[in-house]
Amino acid sequence: MRTHRFYTPIDLKENISVELPADATHHCTQVLRYKIGDHLTVFNGDGFNYSATIDNIEKKHCQIKISTRTNPENESPLKINLVQGIARGDKMDLIIQKAIELGVAEITPLFTERCNVKLDGKRLDKKLQHWNKTIISACEQSGRAIIPKLNLPVSIDKLQKETIYTIYLEPTSNKKLTELVIKKPVRLLIGPEGGFSEKDLVHLDSIDCIGATIGSRILRTETVGLAAVSILQASFGDL
Repeated sequence: MRTHRFYTPIDLKENISVELPADATHHCTQVLRYKIGDHLTVFNGDGFNYSATIDNIEKKHCQIKISTRTNPENESPLKINLVQGIARGDKMDLIIQKAIELGVAEITPLFTERCNVKLDGKRLDKKLQHWNKTIISACEQSGRAIIPKLNLPVSIDKLQKETIYTIYLEPTSNKKLTELVIKKPVRLLIGPEGGFSEKDLVHLDSIDCIGATIGSRILRTETVGLAAVSILQASFGDL
């Protein structure tokens, strides 16, 4: 039987018994049909995996005994902050999920002039909670034991010049991403479905961001960022 991983935002140590949170309990016992004596892996974002065995299952409660702690050592040496123009519907979920699988360290949702998604107040809080769950689910699946940071959304005109090496993807650029001499860490900016506007590009150039392209074809926003992350990880990370 495959050993699944479950996120448990509680203190974890070797040789202790803990109760799984409600969400993990439901997934483990009701969806995957784990039984007493079955083995599983839990993590809480501290960088370690904890091997455990189910001690007791009672109604909506599941008790596990932790045995050993291991470091998966699968974090990329290239720290990427993916600053993604907010996409509509399920596209943003897909981008976040796959970016986590590819090893990005941070994700920053980006409002641009052509962004058609309006988020504020309770709707923004609800969306951030949803995106955080997407990040955790991707970590469970991909084996990552550190939870990448989800930053608060930022407007492109609020971006400031920083020491961190910043690249933005733009199909009209005369520089290829593969030709850049990358400095670690990297802040990677991706436009929304309509791309960066002229106003956006003027601001990015004013704060010394570097424009680059990844080829002769124009890719959708849900494709271009993931392709760029893959290129960077293959050249400077761990792919």
